[in-house]
Amino acid sequence: MAKQITVSGVRPTGRQHLGNYFGAVLNFVKMQEEYNGYFFVADYHSLTTHPKPEDLKANVKQIVVEYLACGVDPNKCILYLQSDLPQIPELYLIFNMFAYLGELERAATFKEKVRSQPNNVNAGLLTYPVLMAVDIVIHKAAKVPVGKDQQQHLEMTRDFVARFNNLYGVQYFPEPEAFNYDSSLISIPSLDGEGKMSKSKGEHTCIYLADEPEALRKKIMRAKTDTGPTVPNSPKPQEIQNLFDLMRLVSSSDTVRFFDDKYNDCTIRYGDMKKQLAEDMVNYLTPIRIKIEELSANDKLLNEIINDGGNKARQSAAQTLKDVREIIGIKSFGE
Repeated sequence: MAKQITVSGVRPTGRQHLGNYFGAVLNFVKMQEEYNGYFFVADYHSLTTHPKPEDLKANVKQIVVEYLACGVDPNKCILYLQSDLPQIPELYLIFNMFAYLGELERAATFKEKVRSQPNNVNAGLLTYPVLMAVDIVIHKAAKVPVGKDQQQHLEMTRDFVARFNNLYGVQYFPEPEAFNYDSSLISIPSLDGEGKMSKSKGEHTCIYLADEPEALRKKIMRAKTDTGPTVPNSPKPQEIQNLFDLMRLVSSSDTVRFFDDKYNDCTIRYGDMKKQLAEDMVNYLTPIRIKIEELSANDKLLNEIINDGGNKARQSAAQTLKDVREIIGIKSFGE
């Protein structure tokens, strides 16, 4: 049986942190074994925030490097840049004809952007769900890994696909389905003790894949704690639970059990726990950091990988666009 096609991408907003790694990149590594995977860097999407050209270029390279360092294998999947597919803008134009103003304005992410950046409510933000839909259907994907914040967009993609298929009396595009491997790993806690890890909360709250060991140690040692439990087996406050959640990601089960027992009998020393967590985190991330450093210095290899991925992705996209043009009646005379 042929493998199903899956598509996923990420906006190039800088270095990836532990939340990106456990919430997305590890899934890509698993998906490339089970699906025909198309993984891309969404540089068109990032233009809605008007990044400086030098920042955009550096961020795109960083994403590619970190994907590869984490185990995304261009021999097992297709890794490419969104902007390397000229078919995407044309299909984006066509799919805009199947999207209606009211539904685009009701999108939760658009309403949030209107509130958070009222001075930059551009058309790209409004039609973001259409571009996301095109990213998916350009390869006729059947499965799309999405978090809760993207579920509405995927439903809109299914609506656009259904309208296209119904209008032209074809079943050309599959209606893509959402899936997740393990929802428990999607939200990685912030070091400030509140919510999930996010770049917007500041450097000191995030653990980046490329962090040097000393930087990692300092961040973890500064993580928020309390004065310690006074009643045996008491519930853990959120900031303490966060430390245990991080420890479960990178430490042995025996280590987690040791500090859990210390917490439950009220003898825990948070300094000791954070030192252990820091060393385990350093040991876990050091191989990735070393690969990041090696790959960052090898522009020739990076260009070869991205050019090869772009060529393969364009072949898929070109066939889709050719079919769509024929279906809707855009053909050269004499064909």
